[in-house]
Amino acid sequence: MSTPRPGTPGATRACPHCKEIILESAAVCPACRHHVRFDAPTTVEEAAVPSPLRIEGSIRQPADVSAWEYTVVVTIKDDRGQEIARKLIGVGAMAPNEQRTFTLAVDVVPAKPKGGKPKSGTRH
Repeated sequence: MSTPRPGTPGATRACPHCKEIILESAAVCPACRHHVRFDAPTTVEEAAVPSPLRIEGSIRQPADVSAWEYTVVVTIKDDRGQEIARKLIGVGAMAPNEQRTFTLAVDVVPAKPKGGKPKSGTRH
């Protein structure tokens, strides 16, 4: 996997707050939710982030079973089925009759052309 150059769609950087790798174009870090850039969205469509994939599910530890341990792993594959990324998100244990809820969301935003704004037919 190649890393896109700064300023191109898909380019990444480290969040200055939590050090997670995020998209260079992100105004808010999706991991820690701190603002990393203070650009105001130019249109309503840019302000609303569509979530084409959102899955939420819960598991409950049965009361009559000893403790369960769990591991949360997320894998991303390309259209050929080849693994692009694999990340261990968290681990833990549940006592009898405890519940955990897990949510997976994929948010997308249109990539901005290099230079920030799309070119219009008029020069000012």
